Amino acid sequence: MTSGAEASREGWSRRRFIGALGGTAAVVAVPAPAAAPADPDSSRTTTPEPSAAKPPAHRKGKDSGPHPLYIGTYTSVDGGGKGIGFATYDTSTGQITGGGTLTGVADPSYLTVHPDGRTLYAVDEQTAGAVTAVRLADRTVLGARSTGGAGPCHLSVHPTGRWLLSANYTSGSVAVHPIDALGALGERTALAKHSSPQPGPGQDGPHAHQFVTGPDGGHVLAVDLGTDTVYTYRLDTAKGTLTEVSQAHTRAGAGPRSLTFHPGGRYAYLANEVDDTVAVCAYDPATGALSIGAPQSSGSTGNTTNYPAQILVTPNGAYAFLANRGDNTLARYAVEADGARLRLLGTVAVSGDFPRQIALSPDGTLLFTANQKSSTVSVFHVDDSTGRLRLAGEPFASPVAVCALPL
Repeated sequence: MTSGAEASREGWSRRRFIGALGGTAAVVAVPAPAAAPADPDSSRTTTPEPSAAKPPAHRKGKDSGPHPLYIGTYTSVDGGGKGIGFATYDTSTGQITGGGTLTGVADPSYLTVHPDGRTLYAVDEQTAGAVTAVRLADRTVLGARSTGGAGPCHLSVHPTGRWLLSANYTSGSVAVHPIDALGALGERTALAKHSSPQPGPGQDGPHAHQFVTGPDGGHVLAVDLGTDTVYTYRLDTAKGTLTEVSQAHTRAGAGPRSLTFHPGGRYAYLANEVDDTVAVCAYDPATGALSIGAPQSSGSTGNTTNYPAQILVTPNGAYAFLANRGDNTLARYAVEADGARLRLLGTVAVSGDFPRQIALSPDGTLLFTANQKSSTVSVFHVDDSTGRLRLAGEPFASPVAVCALPL
């Protein structure tokens, strides 16, 4: 949750979170072999691990020099940004250099890029929700299309590059738009409203928070915080239509927010915003059915109210990271049993306030956190063999940073 453009959403969520259940500390998952011995690095880290004299060893073939970084913000809040931030980052040092702002896109709070790298897409998180396409070669806005709902907060591109998927938080619906050969968006081909089950405890309705493609490519999954449900749809990749095929339910009041898949394709990890937990999920690529395991700890201390945000897995599938807003940490998990188990190793401070979103560089050697309340982006080196995080210098100042997209 955020502020400003989402002012009503923030006020509602604060009331909702009072008295939320804390996460359980046990390491649990879908059935898997017995747990491995405890990691020697299992203690909680309360300050960022210091930057090393030189960055960790990178994978073979790593590109050197600057790569693009795009930053999302809210334009309608005090102190917010003016549009989509353009920057670069050094792949060896992690240092960010500003590169201007694209104005004319309202409240671009979440960003994604086409698989061919030529077009950027942004949500317009407003009451009249929309999605906007931007040609990166010359920073030209290719147009915007209505999402058919209010407060779109997430979007993703289907791996075919033909369909844009978006989630309308306020109205609790998900939408599909066609993408043409030049990257521009066509009129919406599907809109699915989450009308069942009924909203969870303390919720005022459905609140779709994420819409992503399953590893099989034929199913798309919508995470809804308001109904405590992950919906699976079959996407007709010729027509862009949706057919619901299954629902997976968390425990009441969990408030699921973010889902990410293990590279193996049979397991996924779910961050629950409201009850401050994570869960391992089993996934059946043939049917698209998701089975949600028992909740486990986010790594937060309980000293402050914590709202887990985004969860990610490293490209090699060995580690997972969770952004904790309120606790202001990144939790690090070992991924075990071919993806069937998460084991909490510890946390590291984000060197910022309220990490709304996190992202890995394409090769997985850097992790970026968009820190909403401190208006900064922090960068960490990721050790390939241990998953340890080391802060890469001072955070980069960016107004109300709520999304960082490194390419």
